[in-house]
Formats: sequence, structure tokens, C-alpha cells
Amino acid sequence: MAADTAVTSSPEETLASLVREAEALKQKLEEERQKLNDVTLSCVAERLEPITISNLKVRRILKGHQAKVLCCDWSPDKRHIVSSSQDGKLIVWDAFTSSKELTISMPSTWVMACAYAPSGNMLAAGGLDNKVTVFPLGGSGEEEPAARKRTVATHTSYMSCCLFPNTDRQMLTGSGDGTCALWDIESGQLLQSFQGHGADVTSIDLAPSEMGDTFVSGGCDRAVLVWDMRSGHAVQAFDAHQSDVNSVRFHPAGDALASGSDDASCRLFDLRADREVARYGRESVIFGANSVEWSVSGRVLFAGYGDYTACAWDALRGSRLALLPGHEHRVAAVRLAPDGTALATASWDATLRIWA
Repeated sequence: MAADTAVTSSPEETLASLVREAEALKQKLEEERQKLNDVTLSCVAERLEPITISNLKVRRILKGHQAKVLCCDWSPDKRHIVSSSQDGKLIVWDAFTSSKELTISMPSTWVMACAYAPSGNMLAAGGLDNKVTVFPLGGSGEEEPAARKRTVATHTSYMSCCLFPNTDRQMLTGSGDGTCALWDIESGQLLQSFQGHGADVTSIDLAPSEMGDTFVSGGCDRAVLVWDMRSGHAVQAFDAHQSDVNSVRFHPAGDALASGSDDASCRLFDLRADREVARYGRESVIFGANSVEWSVSGRVLFAGYGDYTACAWDALRGSRLALLPGHEHRVAAVRLAPDGTALATASWDATLRIWA
């Protein structure tokens, strides 16, 4: 009789109960993490000698785009830079002479991402056309790279970021459709889809390992996710930011990563501790961090902001080492040369600046 009168929970009540249980478990997990958080990174680093980079100055200004520069990437030869812009152009620059070596017209404006292949013999770019297009460089004959272009990836929304995962044969992309994807360049076939973000993916970065099977992504859902490319699943997640995550970069050692967000902070997450271990910001810094980049040693974190400046932070002590002013609009991308001798900043003022 008692069984007959038992009240069956509705699906909505069951879901609400499970949500409460999940929140309680998350709170318990955070409490356990806090028990291990016995000392801050900046306190441990106080005994280290302070470093200075006060001699960082603008050496070249690259002018040629007609609208906002949205992305840039260094060639493996440490001399050339490719940039993409709202004007629908890809430009390859000689950073030593400030001259344009190649201009490629894309099928749409807002070319939001560009990347060099590891060999330096290929470029990739894409944006509001929802596609990634690759352009072979060099080769025999007089045929222009634009004439040999090939579409290798198509998302259902804009393409926000792309990179070559240690090979010229594959392409890793992130999109406004909330997914990341791995593609075969030769066939254009989708090899693996990575679904876990609840909003636009804004940035991706490959872990610095020979295997090249781990990458990190950041998105407008405020999440930073670490992925295993072999399984297609996220293996770690960080949700400390209060607003969109605009940029993510692995530490050169591979056991930590940095992120920049619209909440005006940059944060350092340690993969071994599975938590945030440092935060870089000031009360005077109220504009979002659009791009982050590590020095070769991993001691300095560079960040580009919406207040037209870039900053250099001491990653261990948490202090600001240098302010890099000069741009006339927001700094959209910050990229270090492969040998660490120069820093490129790309801005919505239609220019790139080379600091050394």
C-alpha cells in the first residue's frame, strides 16, 4: 500500500536535485583544494632576484593594412610575420626591413586568424567565411599562392583561431559554433571534433611536447579546457574567470598555462595542482586582456589590452615589469619571435609594432 502511494518525482524535480548535488560536490572539491593551498606563488618567489626589461623599445612599425589587424604569427625562420585584418587581407612582412613581401586577398572581411605551418612553407587563415584556407608558399613556377589555395575546414560559424599541431598535414581550429576540430589538410576530412564549450571558442594553443596530443582552449563561456586529442575529450577544466576568455597559452615547460580575459585579468593555472596559482592585474587595469604570450624562459608573461597598451608581467612575483604604449587602438594580438628576441603586437589601429 505504501508503495502505491509513493510520490514519483517529475523530470524537472529530478534535474534540480541533480544540479544541487553537483553544486555541493563542486563546493566540497573546492574546499579540499583550499586545504592544500598553503602558500601563494608570489610569497615563494619573494626570495628570487627581481628582473627588469626596461630596454624594450619599438624597432619597427608595419603599416599596410586598411582596417583592424586581428591576428599575427611568426614564421619559423624568425624573420617573417603574417598578419590578418578586417580588410580581408593577409600580408606577409619582412620584420627586419618593414617591407611587405606578399599580400593575399581572402574571400571575406574579418580574417580573424592566421598561422604559419611548422615548415614555414604554408599559411592558413580564416574568419567570418566559416572556413580555413591554406596557401602553399614557394614552389616552382610563377603561380601565386592565392591561385593554389585550398579550403581544408568548414565550421557552422565563424572561425576564430587555427594552428598546425606540429605538422604540415593537419590543422586544429576553434570556432564560434563552440567546437574545436582537427582536420586533415590533404583531404579536408574532419578527423576529430572537440565539444565541451557552452559558447564561442576564442583561442587555442598546443602543448609544447613532441607528441603534440594535448591542447587548451578558451571561450566565451568563461571556461579554459585542456583536451586530449586522441580521445576527443576534455581532461581538465578551469572556470576561475568572470568574463569571456580571449586568449590561452601553454607555459614553455608544458605543466601550466596562462589565460587572458575580458575581466581585465590574466591568470596562471597549474595543471599538476589543478587550480589557479597566480593572477596578474591591477586596480588601474580595467580593460580586457585580449592576448597573452610567454617569454622563452617562461618567467615573463606578455599581455595585450583594450586600453591600447601591452604589459610585461613577472610570472612568479606577480608584478608588472614594463608598460608598452604607442598603439592608437586596442592590442588584439601579442606574439613572440621563435628565438625570443622580438615581440610583435597587432592592433586595431591597422598597424603592427616590433619590440626588441
